[in-house]
Amino acid sequence: MMEFKRFVSNQIGENCYLIWDETKEAAIIDCGAIDPVKQQRISQFVADNGLTLKLVLQTHTHFDHIFGLPFLYREYGLRPMFHIAEQPIYDAAPQMSSEWFGVDIPSPLPAPQAYLADNSEVVFGNTTLKVLHTPGHTPGGVSFYEPNSGVVFTGDTLFAGGIGRTDLPLGNYADEINSIRQRLFTLPPSTVVYPGHGPSSTIGDESVSNPYI
Repeated sequence: MMEFKRFVSNQIGENCYLIWDETKEAAIIDCGAIDPVKQQRISQFVADNGLTLKLVLQTHTHFDHIFGLPFLYREYGLRPMFHIAEQPIYDAAPQMSSEWFGVDIPSPLPAPQAYLADNSEVVFGNTTLKVLHTPGHTPGGVSFYEPNSGVVFTGDTLFAGGIGRTDLPLGNYADEINSIRQRLFTLPPSTVVYPGHGPSSTIGDESVSNPYI
């Protein structure tokens, strides 16, 4: 059975999720940890729980979600996996981070291990995550759905009571609303939503009360 731990990273309060199952194989979603202390907390948790990190997954590649990628490559030799439409966002992330956030991303950023495709699956241990292409916040945004546990990791597409901004480069409001309605709100209402920022919610709650939809 899948388990996970949330690490709140960087000054923007980005949610990084470490997930694993009974095999002790693990994946990490959106590692935004730029602070060495928070990076150490992640690696210490991995070691203390006897986990073997297998995959580095990205819902999207805005700078606040990728700060920790050089650390993961250095520590575990793992490179990120994201949708091919994210490549321009990934390439622009260091400049965007410097200009918008005043923080330099440790370089170099590792090249992607592989690109994720819509409706494909990523597997570690006994856990299978379904990849849902949910563009809008970024063109290659994806969500990771695990039906057995009834959870979906939505990145910055859907928040508790909110949605991701679309005024950043390559954002598209119409695409985001369509992604939420067609790809996320079609999941079972009991599905728990774990977003890229803020608290969790459920598909049922968001479908009836999210003021942006």
